Parts: sequence; structure tokens; C-alpha cells
Amino acid sequence: MEARVRARSGHRAGRGRSRRVEVTAMIVVDALVALLVLLAVYAGLSVRLVQQTQRGVVFRFGRVLDGVRGPGLARILPVADRLRRVNVQIITMPIPAQEGITRDNVTVRVDAVVYFKVVDPVKAIVNVQDYGFAMSQVAQTSLRSIIGKSELDDLLANREPINQGLELMLDSPALGWGIQIDRVEIKDVALPESMKRSMARQAEADRERRARIITADGEFQASARLSEAAKVMSATPAALQLRLLQTVVEVAAEKNSTLVLPFPVELLRFLESATDRATAQAARIEPVPGSQPGPEAGSDEDARGVEQLELPVELTAGPGPLRVAPPHAA
Repeated sequence: MEARVRARSGHRAGRGRSRRVEVTAMIVVDALVALLVLLAVYAGLSVRLVQQTQRGVVFRFGRVLDGVRGPGLARILPVADRLRRVNVQIITMPIPAQEGITRDNVTVRVDAVVYFKVVDPVKAIVNVQDYGFAMSQVAQTSLRSIIGKSELDDLLANREPINQGLELMLDSPALGWGIQIDRVEIKDVALPESMKRSMARQAEADRERRARIITADGEFQASARLSEAAKVMSATPAALQLRLLQTVVEVAAEKNSTLVLPFPVELLRFLESATDRATAQAARIEPVPGSQPGPEAGSDEDARGVEQLELPVELTAGPGPLRVAPPHAA
């Protein structure tokens, strides 16, 4: 009996020891799990991720630290530190259309675009509350200022100096904010309808003026060439007849029922001179009625008082007659 009691007590003692070991193991496991959880929470609170396009600025109890955290994992104190991320990419910011009066008193609406980036994250966070809004307001005021200093022709055709001037105006405040202006460009210039019509009329008048100048220059050159051709033809009269025949050939090449030929002026002059000679001879031979013949009748002195007769000459050149009359003699 005593042996049985001892065996039972030993068995109970062994079972108690195993239970104590199990409880101890469970406590150790729970402690390890709690420790891992605490480490995970601590890591989550003390580690921050900074992207490649960002830079981190750390504030410790409200005071900024000197070092800027680069891309990757940044370690901070869980309670004391606070991390702010700043984008360092080039930011494209459109400037709303601004209405102003140019130096030559023309009302226009101009809109532009600004490209800038943050080069000093500490200044961009500390020196200005919202650097994006601040850049937008400065860009609008600078654009209105540059409109008043420029003329309309410069805004329309010569924008590069205006863009450079606008960039210089934006650089002054941007440097103190840790911002670098990359580029500034004017996008569009809106004009009133009346100004558009005036410019269209001006352009049309300028084109018409140039067209008239070109036409007059062409006529001048043509007249110079014609004058040289006339001199050549006057030296060789047969050239005029050849030119006439060439004109007839060119006109006859077309399918026309009527052929109009120019009448040579030399022929008219020849007929006129021949008529003058015939009239002068008739005036010398025939006496004037009512005058007494004398020994000096038919002489040149009596012929001066004789009235010349008009002998019309009819030349047929086409469907109608062409009349050539000699000039009256006094």
C-alpha cells in the first residue's frame, strides 16, 4: 500500500512539473510575441519612407534639423520627430489669364505657364507657408506688370525677351523661398474683336501697297524693255513688219472667226504727208474765184492767200472705214 501511495504521489508530482514547464513556455512565448509587437510598433513609428522624387525635412519638438533626409528609409524618434516630405520634381503651374493695357494702350488678356522646382526643401517649408500658392500669386502680379511694360507687337511676335523679363521678375522672390525658376512662357494673347478687325485691315492695306509697288516696278521694267525694242526697230524698219507678221501668226493660231490687225502708224504718216503734198500742188495750180489774174498769178505769194481744200482719205481696215483728214492750213 505504501508503495502504491508513493507511486501515485510521484506521478502527481511529475504531472505538476510538466504543467509548470508548459506554463513557463507559454509565458516565454507570449513575452516574445509581445516584444515582437512592440518592436514592430516602434519600427512603424520611427521609420518613414521617402520616395526618389522627394526629400524629407525633420522637425524635432518643432525645430527643424539641419540634415535633409534623402530617398529611402528615414529613421526618426517616434514622439519627438515629425517628418515632412517635399517634392523636388519640376512643377508645371499655369498662370490664369490676366487682363491689362499695353504700353501702346491696347487691352489684352494674356495667360502663361511657369516651370519651377524646389532646390532647398528647408527654405521652401520654413520661409513660406505654401510655396505653390505664393508662386501663383507672384506669377500673376508679374504677368500684369510685364503686360503694362510691353507693346502689342512684342506680345504677338517677339515673346522671347518678354519671357526672359518675366523669369527675372519671378527669380527675385523665388530665391528666398528655395525655388528655382526653370522656364516661363506666354501661352496665348487674346485681343478684342475690334482690334482684330483693325489689324486685318492694316495687313490687307499693306499687302495691297506691296502689290501696287510690284506692279509699278514690273511696268517700269517693261517700259524700259519696250523703249529699247523701239530703238532697235527704229534702226531697222523691217523689224516692225516682222513683228506684225509674228503677231498675225500668234492670233491666227487661235480658233477665231475675226482677225484684228494693228494698223502701222508709219503708213498713216506716209498717207498724211502724201495728202499734204497733193493739197499744196492743187492750191498752186487752181486760182481762187473772184480774183484777177495778173502776171504774178500762180506764184508763191498768191498761193499763200489760197485756202487749202480738205481731201478726206478713206482706208478700209476691217468692217468699218477709217478716215484720215489732213490738218487745216491757216
